[in-house]
Parts: sequence; structure tokens; C-alpha cells
Amino acid sequence: MSIPTPTEIVQRIQFDEIVIQIKDLPSLPAIVMELLNSIEQEDIDINVLAKKVAQDQALTAKTLRFANSSFYGTPSKVTTIQQAITLLGVANVRNLITAAAISGSFPENQCAGFNFKAFWKHSMATAVCAKLLARHSRVNTDYAFTAGLLHDIGRLVLVTRFPEHYAAALAYRVTHDCYMLEAERAVLGIDHVIAGHALAVHWHFSETMQHAIVGHHEPEKSGSGTLVSLIHVANSIVHALDLTDIEDDLVPPISLVAWNNLGLDEEIYQLVFRETVLQFEKLNQVL
Repeated sequence: MSIPTPTEIVQRIQFDEIVIQIKDLPSLPAIVMELLNSIEQEDIDINVLAKKVAQDQALTAKTLRFANSSFYGTPSKVTTIQQAITLLGVANVRNLITAAAISGSFPENQCAGFNFKAFWKHSMATAVCAKLLARHSRVNTDYAFTAGLLHDIGRLVLVTRFPEHYAAALAYRVTHDCYMLEAERAVLGIDHVIAGHALAVHWHFSETMQHAIVGHHEPEKSGSGTLVSLIHVANSIVHALDLTDIEDDLVPPISLVAWNNLGLDEEIYQLVFRETVLQFEKLNQVL
């Protein structure tokens, strides 16, 4: 596939085009939406949940593969969703199912310069880091993990629905040694934050999750909240730790507003850095 230069793309991507392409995407499985909307519920019936998940063979297979990985260290082989829920808990199984469903909604395509594996590594590493930060920030750890996983989901919309345009943006980033967000805006006239928000609305994500996706690059905006600050900081930490082997990866500057909003001391951050690396190394064996 030839890579068009920014000047060759006369017609930039319009928001209406994003919406049209998103409408063509398959809806998330009902069980995934049910799980995402039940993050704050504590009285979920494990048997009912297991039966619903088991109806989707693809989700079941992916979830069990994750459950049997060294990341979770289960003492015996997990063969059913009910076992997975019993051993790992509803929260971990929810995270696994969400990851499996989202990755299945965006099959890899030919977009020159885009590394799908690196993308998912970054998303999962951010989810891990966000969950660790949440433990010290009075933020729901499940919200943090899911928001970390989904924060860059708009990139997949652009990559899979506008591959030639995004290839040009990737080439622009390399040539100008800038952040990807800047390259998207310069070449496409739109960015992954806008695309991610449109997708979150289409998939009926909660307002909390929508805010996390919209604000993770600009947490200082009024009303962003602690979760947004947390995802912003986690994203920068993961870039700084260089866990995804992205060549010439630039570390986004951390907003002082977000940093102060979390109110964590250096000792906690050092702990989060170490734990993020350790947990991601185990998770990376599955990716």
C-alpha cells in the first residue's frame, strides 16, 4: 500500500464520516455491555453470569486462554467460565471478557506503519498501571483498568476505517518527530480522542468511561475528575517505561493538574513503576 503524503490528502476526515464508519461496526456482545454497566454492582450471580458468557464461544475461548496464563497464576487448569469466575473473581473475568471483545471488534488490517501488537501492549500496560494507581487514589480499580484499556480505542477506529489516511499520519509523525496526537490533527484534521468518544457514545459506554477517553490528553479541563487524571498519568508512565518497544516513542508530558489531583508521593510512584513492569511482563506472555 502506498503511503500518501499530507498534501496528497486533499479531503480530510470529517466527523460525519467517523460516525458513518462507526455505525458499520458490530455492536458489542450483550454480555459485555452488561458487564461494563455492572462495574459497581457487588451482588452478581456467578451462575447466571457464567451461563451468559458461555453462549459466546469466541469470548469463552479467549477468556479461558487468558485465565490459564501465568499472569493470573491459577493453581489448576481453568476449563469453564464458572471456574474462571470462582478462581479469579468477577472483576478480573469482566476485564478479560472486555479485552477479548474489543480486540475482536477490530481485526488487523494493512495500515503501513501501525503495529497492532504494540497498540494492544500499550493498552494493556496502561490498564495494569491505572489499576495499580487506583488502589492508592480512592478510584474504583475496575473502572481504572477498563478505562486504561479503552483510552486509545479511537486509534483503532481511524486505523481500521481510514488506513491510508492514518498511514500518512504515522509517516508525518516520523518525519516531524512529534506526538501522534499532533500528527493526527495535522494530517487528518481530527484525532483519536474525537473518534474514541464517538465510538464510546455509539457503544453506550457510561459517562464516566466517556470522560476518561475524552480527557486523557487534557485532564486539566474543568470537570475531568480523578479517573481522567489517573488515566492521563498511567498513559505517560507506560510510555516512559518503554514497555511496548515502539521505536522513537515520545513520552507525553504529565499535566501538573493531574499529578496533583492524584496526590501520591514518590514512594508510591516507585512502587507502581515496579509493579507495572512486573505485572506487564507476565501479561506480555499472553499477548
